[in-house]
Amino acid sequence: MLKRVCWTLLCAVSLAAGVATGQTYPSRTIHLVSGVTPGSASDTTARIIAEKMQASMGQPVIVENKLGAGGLIGASYVAKAEPDGHIISIYTSAFTVAPLISPGPLDPSELAPVATIGVVPTVLVVSTAKNYKTVADLVAAAKAKPGGLVATTAGIGSSTHMQLERFRISAGIDVLQIPMKGAPDALTEVLTGRADFYFALPFQVGPQVKEGKLRALAVGAAKRSPLFPDVPTTVEAGYQNSDYNFWIGALVAAKTPRNIVARLNKEINAAVAAPDVRERFLKLGVDPLSMSLPDFEAMIKQELVANAQLIKAAGIKAN
Repeated sequence: MLKRVCWTLLCAVSLAAGVATGQTYPSRTIHLVSGVTPGSASDTTARIIAEKMQASMGQPVIVENKLGAGGLIGASYVAKAEPDGHIISIYTSAFTVAPLISPGPLDPSELAPVATIGVVPTVLVVSTAKNYKTVADLVAAAKAKPGGLVATTAGIGSSTHMQLERFRISAGIDVLQIPMKGAPDALTEVLTGRADFYFALPFQVGPQVKEGKLRALAVGAAKRSPLFPDVPTTVEAGYQNSDYNFWIGALVAAKTPRNIVARLNKEINAAVAAPDVRERFLKLGVDPLSMSLPDFEAMIKQELVANAQLIKAAGIKAN
């Protein structure tokens, strides 16, 4: 009888503690951990979302940069943090790539999906000094001289690299790939004519395209970019399965209570849906994206399988 009473009291205390945790969340400053440099697409969207979350959640929300290893440093930090929803990773589709290329720092199971924020299409650009008017021109040149064309990327495993591999395999071409230290270097190689093409982020090349220095041939995403509405997608250009889903989203330590994850999903989805947020995103070339928790979880599972296959097919290895 005494054991039964004690057990009942223990369950009641545990239940009360769980309810209290949900009711008092958040109880202190929320940190959005960005694994990339300030000014990048995902970091900028994180700061926009932080403003909205702070207004609705009643606690300060700040963005904290922890750089390195394709975002793995920041993501690993969040995975090891107290699982109470106050430390949140703002990561990208690199979450389903980097751990596969560089196993060890982070196992995807250590983070739980929370919410999607947006999708950033890449734009296939070439120098206007080159004689590539269409994607077909570029592909024809590559096929005429296998391994002769040069394509830059922002680094191994980056969205620009994964997009290049999907396009290259779909088009059936072989090119010389040069991984650079980042987007600025990759773009400079194209502008100077040393490289033939690059899959850039829209906001990075808008000015050069308007000035006539670069030509946008195609968008490497499921749909066209809001910054380049007249530029077709690579799929529209005739290359099936050539698009890459470069998303930005939020994740937390895997053991975070489900009610807190659900609260964050609701808050972030509401922020993304706000008209002023959508307007600011579109100016960056970011297409706002909101998903339910089950849909986001399913997308990550599917991408881990698909990217593992792509990494094997393309022979991608860490530096």
